[in-house]
Amino acid sequence: MKSRCIFIISAVALLISGCREEKYVKVAVNAPKVSTTITALPENVKFPDDNPFSERKVELGRLLFFDPILSGNKDVACATCHHPSSGYAEFRDLSIGPNARGFGSKRKFNAQNDIPFVKRNSQTVINTAFNGIDTRDRYDPETATMFWDERAKSLEKQALEPIKAFEEMRGHGFEETEILEEVVKRLREITEYQELFAAAFGGKNAISVENLGNAIATFERTLVTNNSRFDQFMRGDEDAILLSEKDGFELFKSVGCVNCHNGPMFSDYKIHILGVPDNNKLVEIDKGVRDSFAFRTPSLRNLRFTAPYMHNGSLKNLRQVLEFYEDIAGGKERNPSVSKSQYDPFVRELKLSVKEMSLIISFLNTLNDDSFDKTIPENVPSRLQVGGNIQ
Repeated sequence: MKSRCIFIISAVALLISGCREEKYVKVAVNAPKVSTTITALPENVKFPDDNPFSERKVELGRLLFFDPILSGNKDVACATCHHPSSGYAEFRDLSIGPNARGFGSKRKFNAQNDIPFVKRNSQTVINTAFNGIDTRDRYDPETATMFWDERAKSLEKQALEPIKAFEEMRGHGFEETEILEEVVKRLREITEYQELFAAAFGGKNAISVENLGNAIATFERTLVTNNSRFDQFMRGDEDAILLSEKDGFELFKSVGCVNCHNGPMFSDYKIHILGVPDNNKLVEIDKGVRDSFAFRTPSLRNLRFTAPYMHNGSLKNLRQVLEFYEDIAGGKERNPSVSKSQYDPFVRELKLSVKEMSLIISFLNTLNDDSFDKTIPENVPSRLQVGGNIQ
């Protein structure tokens, strides 16, 4: 029974795993050991040398984040799918972008629609300031990995990608190569934005694609939760977490969960192949990084805000995640496009029983922290609906 419990926790080490970039190469069963250090999140956030912190940039970035003027048809904002009331994530498996109305699980496409669902689960913006951090607290904000497939490096570059994506914010009317300049043109026509950009960046021509990304990224770097009960415990407060949660933490470490979920963000920021079931809402199969069916390991922090789980939101709760790993342990393949021989070594060796997961789940709950900035602007300079068409 003891060995069985050990394998169980390995499942949770991979329970929301995703990925790193390179064409798939079969992983050897005897994979090299990795650093499995876990620490509290740093108390301070690094900013890039070419985009230093300023309060004016934060406030400008907040307004841009909530302003649907950034979308092709002025109906979607960053906050549409990353709203503070849902932990800057979204309680949906797959997001719905342009040509739609409503908020979260109640959001629906308009009657006449040919825009697809966003193909991947909306990750939280919280703590993305620490993306790429390793087990020795080292990270570079200028090259930090973003998205499930690591297709962008740095928050500055990440902030612009959803604006260009057809199903996320662009919609019909503009080509991918046109939309950013169109957005800049719109911003330049609004006096309040002219003044805000000039105050934040200086100069008469402060409104640019680069500064658009810089402002949003600066705001996003202020969205951190680095004082969870776990962080307090790791900084020396023995009473910050319960005895059962401490036991769960010890299990988490001893059974190898930390092979993928390590460092202060509980992510190795590498890619892994899990054979997660497809989401039937997608017309085309999502093949992940370079068609390898691999995705980047997400953080385990704030799991309360990040359900449903996996890269496509196909597993709605932790019980379904555990049942997925039980199937793997029993020799089943849940994705017909991915053979078991491709799975990570840890996945192939799992022996699961859902009823024995209470300790590890107790520990994961210590990583939740709702002390992030939840400020929502009363209005935005465009005078469009704050947060997009979410009413």
